[in-house]
Amino acid sequence: MNNSKNKQGKVILIGAGPGDVGLLTLQGKHWLQKAEVILYDHLVNEDLLRFTQKETEVIYVGKKEGVATLDQEKINSLLVEKAKKGKVVVRLKGGDPFIFGRGGEEIQAVKQSKIPFLVVPGVTSVTGVAAYAGIPLTHRDLSSTLSIITGSNEKKQGDIHIDWERIASRTGTLVFLMGARKLPLIAKKLMKFGKSPETPIAVIQWGTTARQKTWKGTLSTIVETSSKEKISPPALTIIGEVVNLKPEIEWYEHLPLFGKTIVVTRKGDQAESMIDRLRELGAEPFFFPVIETVEPNDWAPLDEALNHLSRYEGLIFTSVNGVQFFFKRLKEIQQDIRNLKGVRIFTIGPKTADAVRDLGIHVDVVPENFVAESLIESIGKENINGKRFLIPRATVAREVLPEKLREMGAQIDVAPAYQTILPSLKSDTLAKRLQSGDIQVLTFTSSSTVKNFLALTGESLIPEIKKTRIACIGPITAKTAEDAGLTVDIIPKEYTVSSLLDAIEDYYKA
Repeated sequence: MNNSKNKQGKVILIGAGPGDVGLLTLQGKHWLQKAEVILYDHLVNEDLLRFTQKETEVIYVGKKEGVATLDQEKINSLLVEKAKKGKVVVRLKGGDPFIFGRGGEEIQAVKQSKIPFLVVPGVTSVTGVAAYAGIPLTHRDLSSTLSIITGSNEKKQGDIHIDWERIASRTGTLVFLMGARKLPLIAKKLMKFGKSPETPIAVIQWGTTARQKTWKGTLSTIVETSSKEKISPPALTIIGEVVNLKPEIEWYEHLPLFGKTIVVTRKGDQAESMIDRLRELGAEPFFFPVIETVEPNDWAPLDEALNHLSRYEGLIFTSVNGVQFFFKRLKEIQQDIRNLKGVRIFTIGPKTADAVRDLGIHVDVVPENFVAESLIESIGKENINGKRFLIPRATVAREVLPEKLREMGAQIDVAPAYQTILPSLKSDTLAKRLQSGDIQVLTFTSSSTVKNFLALTGESLIPEIKKTRIACIGPITAKTAEDAGLTVDIIPKEYTVSSLLDAIEDYYKA
């Protein structure tokens, strides 16, 4: 057990990037996984917090529309206080912490308190948002200089500390951060000090996320556009001839699922491939794992089976979880994997089969359709009368498989290998996104994900959930959703996660 009194604390200042979780650096992810305390800002994508340990203390210290949760001095004190207790403290800031992020001030406070620190740079919104908007900030024929200017350094209402005459005289690209509310002032000052009213300008809101939106115009037209469209923070403003390259270079906004936020309800360690594929398609995955798998309350039935594996004709795995917990327990009670010699392996679904094969074990039967009924049909082609099978599975599961096999004359032992429980998960952010219409698709990969999702979100959100597209991995999951009063819009022909994502893509293409 760690004794924090004997351990020296430290502070890790990390740039979280401009919004897309995929833009977090590997070093940033490494320290998030080791963090014992995290202080994060308003513009940090909360999905990054899934990389943390379960017991990590997470503290929100963000500022929204000028209102700070904690002032800067208190944030500095909190960093010092937590580090002095021997904690690994991560300060997570949007974009890059040294580009108008006050990261320098925080590190100065940490340094003065003689606390060790590290700095992990982030993809700044300047480069990240511009790239996702399809606007190169420099170009050999159009711009060889780049100026980065803050649009929110206020001395008094309506004033920004900028040498407007000098800035307006520059021929390269100008980028204003945090300047959405000052757009009329910025345009007015630049034109007053000599910038052509026809100078191209682009304003990008919520860059690198599914909510990204770009408005183009000129210095003389953008204020009217801003007023009409009610452009609000967070937004990045790019001024210069490079803006005209957007139609040639834009890519993100043309991806098949761009603009779609899709909720992933799968268990954490099984969701990564799904999340990665959604990002490739241009969607913004919203990670909301509604299932947690833990050990069963009683190992006795499974231990009895593991101690007598030779009695079984076949071993039937219905999920990846079943495979993982079965072999973990086999090792814990010091049984030999060679005891499976002669025992046939049946699995439902290719991922379950792959989990077995990854252990170097041959899988004898994978049914054509990835549901229990299809496995029953496959086994039914054999004479199983009097033969004994073991099904290691969740404590609570559908009974159709063991019941039908027993009707066919087989002896079936069902042994709980794990149980699924509701995780301690806050649904506040999800609720806000649903209520504002920012969620386009809810995905469910099992009946348990449907039931747990509804249990976690509560009845008050049912009207918003019903306005959202529902995608289910197969007919069993879809029936559970429909029985709960939901309308299922998308079901793939093949009951796999990959096919589910294909079906979502096809749905929006159509």
